Amino acid sequence: MVRIRLRRVGSTKQPSYRLVAADREHPRDGRFLEILGFYNPRTQPATIELEEARIYDWMSKGAQPSESVAKIFRTAGLLDRFARFKAGESVETLAAEAAAAQQARQPNPRTSEATPGGKKQSGKSA
Repeated sequence: MVRIRLRRVGSTKQPSYRLVAADREHPRDGRFLEILGFYNPRTQPATIELEEARIYDWMSKGAQPSESVAKIFRTAGLLDRFARFKAGESVETLAAEAAAAQQARQPNPRTSEATPGGKKQSGKSA
C-alpha cells in the first residue's frame, strides 16, 4: 500500500519535511516513489508547498495520507479540492485555485528561531 507521508530533512534541531509517496513498509527516511511537496513548520506561518496535480493522481490510485499529512492537507484546503476533483472538476481549475491560496498564505522568510526577541539577555545591566 502506498502512503503519502513526511520525510524528515534538514540539519540537527532544524527540521523541515518533504511530502513523499512511499510504500508503507519502507522506513521514514528510506526509499520513496516521488516527492510531492515541502513543509517547513519553523516559519511563521508554516511554509506549505504542494504539487496538487500529482497528489490528486496518487490519491485517485489509492494512496492514503498519514495523519500528519492529512492535517497539512486540511490546512492547505487540499482535501476539499480533492473531493471536487472526484466529482469531476478539472485539474487545471483546481491547480489555479491552489496557487492563489498559496500566494495568500505567503510566509515570512524568517524562521521562528531567528526572531529578534528570541535572544537571551545576560544578567549584567549596562
